[in-house]
Amino acid sequence: MTQLARPDPARNRSGLDHVRPRRASVTSDLLPADRSGLLRAGQPVPGWAVGTALLAPVVLVGGWLIAGALQPASYSPMRQTMSVLAGHSGTDRWVMTAALLLVGSCQIATGAGLTAVRMPARILLILTGLSTLGIAATPEPVTGPTSRHLAFAVSCVVTTAVWPVLVARRAPAQPWIVSVYGCATVTVIFAGLSCWLLIAARDGGGDLGMVERLTSAVQALFPLVVALALRQTAGRRNQGQRGQERSGHWQAVMPVGRKGTVP
Repeated sequence: MTQLARPDPARNRSGLDHVRPRRASVTSDLLPADRSGLLRAGQPVPGWAVGTALLAPVVLVGGWLIAGALQPASYSPMRQTMSVLAGHSGTDRWVMTAALLLVGSCQIATGAGLTAVRMPARILLILTGLSTLGIAATPEPVTGPTSRHLAFAVSCVVTTAVWPVLVARRAPAQPWIVSVYGCATVTVIFAGLSCWLLIAARDGGGDLGMVERLTSAVQALFPLVVALALRQTAGRRNQGQRGQERSGHWQAVMPVGRKGTVP
């Protein structure tokens, strides 16, 4: 009969029976996944999305400055809106129209590229870009804005003001600006600016142009701030993962001595 193999005591005493940690155990000890939904694993913010987020406010401000410089002396940027620059009464209105088209395209591209945030936030930013394109596609007549033009303008203001609410998430380690309290603060500021703009438009005050430019510039900057913050957070997470991978690799390849301790 075949005799069963007996365990070798000497081999057991040498500590060679200890199994080296598997690589799966190394990867399982990495940083815990972000359960907040703010950062999606393996979805950092691409550089081109940061570029489009930067280009939108730059083109917007540059557009109204260049188009305003081409207007006659009777034009007042404090009283008259950007829609006048792109309207039928504006001089060289193609300048502001082209700027609005480029800004809307950048907003759509930024919404598509911000894969680190939830889908509702991305969709809302894309809708903001579509509203901006709608403003450019419905130029303001000499007699005043049409109902369709006003609908696109109000939609653009509202969607931009609500957007921070969909970005906010609770997470243990994240920049303050994209935290719940940070986004709540931004939402309050945006809501105040939007109400100020709507009141100025309703009353026809002399500061309508200034309020519109201030509101548009501040709201256009926030996607850039979010993109930079999420990109920085993703970079720190990747550095931490690489550090733990290197540490786990050395623990896996080092010989294990008696009682599981490193000699």
